[in-house]
Amino acid sequence: MGEEAAREKMARAQGSGKAVSVAPGIPGTLMTPMTSVASGIPVAPVLLRGARLVDPAVGRDEVADILIEGGRIANIGPDLGSAADAHGQDGAPIVVECAGKIAAPGLVDIHVHLREPGREDKETVATGTRAAAHGGFTGIAAMPNTSPVCDTGSKARFLRERAAAEGLVRVYPIGACTVGSKGEALAEMGDMLAEGAVAFSDDGHGVQSAGMTRLVMDYAKQFGATVISHCEDEGLVGRGVVNEGSASTRLGLPGWPAAAEEIHAARDIRLAELTGCRLHLAHLSTAGSVGLVRAAKKRGISVTCEVTPHHLFLDEGALGDAYDTNLKMNPPLRTAADREALVAALLDGTVDCIASDHAPHAPHEKALEFELAPFGTTGLETALPLMVTNLIGSSSCGTAGSLGGSNLPGSAGRLDWGTLVQLMAHGPRKVLGLSPVHLEKGAVADITVIDPEAEVPVVPEFFESRSANSAFLGTTLSGKATEVLVGGRFALRNGKVVGT
Repeated sequence: MGEEAAREKMARAQGSGKAVSVAPGIPGTLMTPMTSVASGIPVAPVLLRGARLVDPAVGRDEVADILIEGGRIANIGPDLGSAADAHGQDGAPIVVECAGKIAAPGLVDIHVHLREPGREDKETVATGTRAAAHGGFTGIAAMPNTSPVCDTGSKARFLRERAAAEGLVRVYPIGACTVGSKGEALAEMGDMLAEGAVAFSDDGHGVQSAGMTRLVMDYAKQFGATVISHCEDEGLVGRGVVNEGSASTRLGLPGWPAAAEEIHAARDIRLAELTGCRLHLAHLSTAGSVGLVRAAKKRGISVTCEVTPHHLFLDEGALGDAYDTNLKMNPPLRTAADREALVAALLDGTVDCIASDHAPHAPHEKALEFELAPFGTTGLETALPLMVTNLIGSSSCGTAGSLGGSNLPGSAGRLDWGTLVQLMAHGPRKVLGLSPVHLEKGAVADITVIDPEAEVPVVPEFFESRSANSAFLGTTLSGKATEVLVGGRFALRNGKVVGT
């Protein structure tokens, strides 16, 4: 579908009364702001009492109460629980005691594999959004590499409708760049945008042809949409399954060179400069890749990037000699120097957001030999605890305005709560062109409440996801979401997913 036809379809949808809106920052792009939240059901007022409110986008870091009515923040201030305005028009609120906890704009995971349709044995929209709520997220972006691939408007609409029927959090479809993600023919980009897609990616493969990548970017530029690049030169990767170097030599496994990511990243950055398209680089894993992004930003190129917790906190040394397939991921775990470079890029602002790259797999698949097992680790439910444990540390709630935090691995710096909120709430929304969410009066009540001291034992029974192939099984983390509100409705309450 061409640009004009797509815009006509969007106009018809708006005129028909469908629950749609034009997304700020993406001219002509259609979004359903309540994609996965049931509409028409009265929302009980909620009072979050005594939390430390952290929202760097509006300069907020204070201990206060939040009153929520009608799905929006009705008031923010001290001691609302004892004030008359805490009992709004809808009656007395549900009171949640939040002393010692952090309240932040709802977290968003920009990179999630829901597996539906096609591999519901691994994950579904229902189980994936339960896992998202459990992990503290109010919204997730779903990658298109399902079976069939999400490469048409009708398939994007299917995901939207499934999320509306069964989802606990907002679900934002990402459409494929090419038909079937095969890199051969342009997918129906305009049609997918009209049905709610928020970006385009051939994640899982990456578009191998530079010419096709340019065509994708030219079309995405017309719509003001972001292209998310999976950087992997398959000719260089070959049969690689672990980082090329000491790990591949020691384990006797085919190596995956860092250059395979870096060459692809450099190519796509240059094409973004040529076309003017907004480019986002997914799951970067090497020092060279984040260096390319840092240099591109200095040149004024419209490029952003994400890193994952597993690449921040694990390196190839974690593989040991056990051939643990939960540590097989795409891209592979790199060197300690690469990991430290990713942390440095996080600190200096090169990295725009944290993404889990949640990749659930069935137990029998991960039970295969290392070379045959699928790539990927789950991440929705461990991303936040990993960030708190490794970059902020225990006893980190502190007082309003304090940094908190512990020494970072491989760095003398510290990460504060405001930066974490930027990386996990504001950054993802900005990359996708979603409407911003803030802790301020009148804002949509998408809120995550975090207990920095809550213990998180990473065992199979912990997960709400249908799969438990976590790279961090057997560890104990600190810092967990206790409440998640989506449009003022609880998706998570007292650490339990609503409905359990």
